[in-house]
Amino acid sequence: MDRSTFHYDLPTELIAQQPLPDRTASRLLVLDRGNIVDRQFSDLAHLLHAGDLLVMNNTRVIPARLHGQKQTGGRVEILLERITGVRSATVQLKASKTPQPGLEIVFAAGVYARVEGRAGRLFELSFDTDLEPFLEAHGEVPLPPYIDRPADLEDVARYQTVYAQENGAVAAPTAGLHFDEEFLIALHERGIDCTFLTLHVGVDTFVPVRTEQIEDHRLHGEWAQVSQDVCECIKKTHKRGGRVIAVGTTTARALESAAIDGKLKPFEGETTLFIYPGFQFRVVDAMITNLHLPESSLLMLVAAFAGREQVLNSYRHAVARGYRFFSYGDAMLVKP
Repeated sequence: MDRSTFHYDLPTELIAQQPLPDRTASRLLVLDRGNIVDRQFSDLAHLLHAGDLLVMNNTRVIPARLHGQKQTGGRVEILLERITGVRSATVQLKASKTPQPGLEIVFAAGVYARVEGRAGRLFELSFDTDLEPFLEAHGEVPLPPYIDRPADLEDVARYQTVYAQENGAVAAPTAGLHFDEEFLIALHERGIDCTFLTLHVGVDTFVPVRTEQIEDHRLHGEWAQVSQDVCECIKKTHKRGGRVIAVGTTTARALESAAIDGKLKPFEGETTLFIYPGFQFRVVDAMITNLHLPESSLLMLVAAFAGREQVLNSYRHAVARGYRFFSYGDAMLVKP
């Protein structure tokens, strides 16, 4: 399947640069078996049914961007990909020259990190202090590359779901950004349940598929955990005739990874599952998601769920109607 068949034209002015004042104030594009309807996200409570189950990704975005300098004075910027130990991490690293093993980088408060090695495009760093508290004190919110501004204090709260719990993501599960506490309570009062899994979103979520044939693409690994409790909630939901609604493509990937052998069961570990048209979904009945980058693996996942032509038609509709795209943009409710 040719990568270019997942392209669409997007005016740059439709890429949302700021969150809306209220989380639930975004628009909602409903794609229901090929039919396209314009709604508001606040309408979601009336589009779901008592007995439905929302499955959400409770990963927490860590302040993963750091600025430092070499001992020679050259500037260095790092973006954590993953914390691998109390004082170690794999990172993307920007510097004027490719760092070599042994190079020391100094950060705020006199903290040092040493380049221990390289694995592909990522570097392995060891720090002389515990990493998580140092990031909380000195790290920056790792906004996506298409948000063309520095992170500010508003992003600390808004580039994070209200139910974030588990440290480890360097990108937000953005479909969840539309929910606030009051809206979750309102859904519960209507008989719509919620349960939570974890998938730590990595920086490669923004990387477009670069192989000409998408079957040749290899997706980056992300750590996920789907508990026994989540599996039991899903089984009970299906048994009573309710729908399992994945909040975000990351949630969908985690659930389908847990059922890749044909039966849903607890899962913990790396998932490299790449979902594109032809994939058979075993768990997810509907999906809430944002509007994704052209030729991205996330767009291909949605196309696998609802049909490539139908999804691209809905994206062309969203462009024509001036929807806001990507992380701080508007949402979709997608039915297969």
